[in-house]
Amino acid sequence: MPRAEFWQGNKAIAMGGIDAGCRFFGGYPITPSTEIAEVMAEELPKYGGSFIQMEDEIGGIAATIGGSIAGRKAMTGTSGPGFSLKQELLGYAYIAEIPLVCVDVQRGGPSTGLPTKVSQGDVMQARWGTHGDHATIAFAPSSVQECYDLAVKAFNFSERFRQPVLIMADEVIGHMRERIVVPDVSSLEIVNRKKPSVPYADFIPYLADPEDDVPPMAAFGDGYHWHVTGLTSNDWGFPTNSTPEIDKKITRILRKVDRFREDVVEYKTEGCEDADVLVVSYGCVARSALRAVRELRSRGVKVGHFRPVTLWPFPDIELEKIVADFGIKRVIIPELNMGQMFLEIDRAIHGKAEAISKTLLNGELFKPAQIIKYIEEVA
Repeated sequence: MPRAEFWQGNKAIAMGGIDAGCRFFGGYPITPSTEIAEVMAEELPKYGGSFIQMEDEIGGIAATIGGSIAGRKAMTGTSGPGFSLKQELLGYAYIAEIPLVCVDVQRGGPSTGLPTKVSQGDVMQARWGTHGDHATIAFAPSSVQECYDLAVKAFNFSERFRQPVLIMADEVIGHMRERIVVPDVSSLEIVNRKKPSVPYADFIPYLADPEDDVPPMAAFGDGYHWHVTGLTSNDWGFPTNSTPEIDKKITRILRKVDRFREDVVEYKTEGCEDADVLVVSYGCVARSALRAVRELRSRGVKVGHFRPVTLWPFPDIELEKIVADFGIKRVIIPELNMGQMFLEIDRAIHGKAEAISKTLLNGELFKPAQIIKYIEEVA
């Protein structure tokens, strides 16, 4: 039966992962994500899972990749500088098509920055942090309930598409505590990676199913032989310099997500139908922004709210349609960075409304009164 819990966001991410089938966690403690590792260390053995603390963040994701190749659903967690360190091996997992979930509980930067203060400074790194071209799936929870729900969803998409999926939380969401409803695990929709069904001798490791562009994945130890490399490879998993094979590989790892974009993209709206002003925010800022929007609507101000739950793929088509269909004149974008998503949002609306960036960098959270002031200035 569903049950009520009073959990911290970081714990909700960990427990959501476990309920989705995570049985391996490789990581290294770093503020403000450490509670994820602590919960995993305590809880995973109860489910027959394994926790390993590595020597650093690079070792943490390397172990996570190994755990996934061995057949376990695997997760790693980090913050700020650790996310930077993980980028090289995130790229490895993208090109080798290794499913895993990576959680980044964002803090102030650059470098060591503000270990105990909130930021949203990693959202572009989530998309462009590793070099080369690949499809990115990244969620931004705005509540403890979403920390749990999106952890389940992250594992499902990771297994479905055979690639890393990112949870871009932030210090406020990671450390806040709220009442949430935890569903009966038997009621959850759980996706597991496709397994090969052909005889061992007929197995071609990266021969993709044309229905979804995703190849079945054998675990090391299943009896199937396959080669894993960070080099661009052919269907057999071996490095190639053949230009048709290179094009085939890279376009496929992009296409396998792009063609199912509508299954992935998620967003929430409120009060957009009659709005002259739209506030676009995500993560913890969305909580303050939504409070501000509701307060002003109660006074008769025509303002709405748009929240991307998936930062990547960004819901640009959906945002542009809302702005155009409802004749919105101005879009305010409050962020805990110097406007990293501002240009993405401005690009999405194609000049159909004026885009206004509002930034905060001091480690504090936007207060609803601040956002009310920004809305009143342009309403």
